[in-house]
Amino acid sequence: MPGMVRLSFLLKLLFSLALSLVSSTTDTGEDQFVYSGFSRSILDLDGAATITPDGVLELTNHTVHIKAHAFYPSPWLLRKSPGEMVQSFSVSFVFGMVPIYSDKCTDGMTFLISPTKDFSGAQASQYLGLLNKTIDGQKSNHIFAVELDSSQNTEFGDIDDNHIGIDIYSLTSTKSNTAGFYDDRNNGIFKNLSLVSHKEMQLWVDYNGDTTQINVTLAPLRLIKPSRPLLSTTYNLSTVLEDQSYIGFSASTGPINSLYCVLGWSLGVNRPAPLIDIAKLPKLPHVGPKSRSKLLEIILPIATAIFIFLVGTTVILFVRRRMKYAEINEDLEVEFGPHRFSYKDLFHATDGFKNKNLLGLGGFGKVYRGLLSASKLEVAVKRVSHESQQGMKEFVAEIVSIGRLQHRNLVQLLGYCRRKGELLLVYEYMSNGSLDKYLHCEEDKPTLNWAQRFQIIKGVASGLFYLHERWEKVVLHRDIKASNVLLDSEMNGRLGDFGLARLYDHGTDPQTTHVVGTMGYLAPELARTGKATTQTDVYAFGIFILEVTCGQRPINNHADDSSQILIDWVVEHWHKGLLTYTLDRRLQCNDNSDEVNLALNLALLCAHPFCNARPSMRQVIQYLNSEIPLPELIPTNISYTVLGLMQNEGFDQYASLPSTVGSSGMTSSLSSGR
Repeated sequence: MPGMVRLSFLLKLLFSLALSLVSSTTDTGEDQFVYSGFSRSILDLDGAATITPDGVLELTNHTVHIKAHAFYPSPWLLRKSPGEMVQSFSVSFVFGMVPIYSDKCTDGMTFLISPTKDFSGAQASQYLGLLNKTIDGQKSNHIFAVELDSSQNTEFGDIDDNHIGIDIYSLTSTKSNTAGFYDDRNNGIFKNLSLVSHKEMQLWVDYNGDTTQINVTLAPLRLIKPSRPLLSTTYNLSTVLEDQSYIGFSASTGPINSLYCVLGWSLGVNRPAPLIDIAKLPKLPHVGPKSRSKLLEIILPIATAIFIFLVGTTVILFVRRRMKYAEINEDLEVEFGPHRFSYKDLFHATDGFKNKNLLGLGGFGKVYRGLLSASKLEVAVKRVSHESQQGMKEFVAEIVSIGRLQHRNLVQLLGYCRRKGELLLVYEYMSNGSLDKYLHCEEDKPTLNWAQRFQIIKGVASGLFYLHERWEKVVLHRDIKASNVLLDSEMNGRLGDFGLARLYDHGTDPQTTHVVGTMGYLAPELARTGKATTQTDVYAFGIFILEVTCGQRPINNHADDSSQILIDWVVEHWHKGLLTYTLDRRLQCNDNSDEVNLALNLALLCAHPFCNARPSMRQVIQYLNSEIPLPELIPTNISYTVLGLMQNEGFDQYASLPSTVGSSGMTSSLSSGR
């Protein structure tokens, strides 16, 4: 018995010791908890989430395209009993966003309440590790979240790349506002805050169960909670949240490394959130290059001769270094600073642009693989000749605007660098290279099956639809082809190389009159008008579909028959009722004949010689998803190439041939015999 008493005493002592260790960071109760730092705290973590030795909850690390979650381990009963209204609750947390590279983070983090801790099906990047394309907006997910979004995504109606939003069921915010606070010290004047300022901030989320009012308040750390919230709306969360819910955080990164941290956290049910002890909070991690040495500023010359020698040597080395890394940097580019890379960084990232890092060579420049030393971010750097100084500000402004494009089927343009006679464009690196190499060039590349090819076609169509209609401006790509479609780690097709792209406002006409692009993909009307439009992009996309489906280049200079021009060769088989015979011989279409027929007929419609007969990219998406039937094309005895030439020569009668109208209401076919 004495042994049992001693054992019982030891167990109680160990339990008390463990409890004291936990309570040094956390005070818990039936209706509250508070973490002033997370050392020795027990949270449920997944993905990239981790707790550092000094107590910082790091939701992400130095990796791109990842997601993470951190939850209080036990569920909370937000209703006193099943069927009753959700009780009032108050949440407070201290957070910080630390950009690994430059002053930009993608994509953001959320505070969330969810019926489950399993987010294995959630997507990273634009979905913040919270939802995915399929379940976004569905009431069955029972999600309530407050997003801290550092990347603008027009698919979700984001107002800017620095905002707070209330999300219910969906990442399209019920209400949102630019990050900031109403300063009680200055008569309630609104002051902006940058989420990615390397500084700690505190956020409060308050829900009143009686009035169903939701308030979200933001402020710098150490500032008393402002009396006026940043966001306020009414929504009955009893219709959203389930009886038992988990409370925590989610975060994700896009193409740029970003560090999202939580330093302290508290919650109160039917009472204010307990105060977080700021004095106990850990420090926000510091990342990036170390400060430059001040050694030269404190060394005094020992002798005049040595001093002159050192200064002279330093000046010579400095001049040589400046010449080696010289850039053109004009005052007009100051406003684009965050999007500009230094030539020195790009030079070292590519190991001096050596051939071992050469990814490809095109008509507009060479592309090199690089690794940025500060951020460990893999990039693709394209070197383009650019001698003209006219319209440089507008040109750089367009590059910066294109850098704001966010879509899963577009290669992210991260920024640029400019030297004399040379422009360097920096893109997100795609691990599987260009589609062109899988279709034509490299024998060691595995043959893409039809399912992969069809998915790539749909992906590129989705990206092009976003460029034409879903972004704030109309973006003309002007160089759609297989070599400009890159494949990510999951073999998804991403449209890249925006070096020729041009932007204009919705509802206006583009002013471009200079023909650019690649032979074989140029719409026939470009020879007459020189004017690129969304329909010239659609034409190139049609040729792209044929290239992917048939496994042949648009122009085969080695052929001595009708197969020299791919579009005419396909039309010839179409006349004979043998359209599927044009499928790449490496493929079998037994199980996919309907999709192959759809792709080939859609390609002929998109590459129609008459621009007014081509569909919009919105209609293309509907055809590919079988939402509407494809209009029937009536064969003509004249090749597409000849029809295009005749139209350019002014044979207007061929532009008004009798035709049938498909279910979309668009004139889309030609009759024969005229």
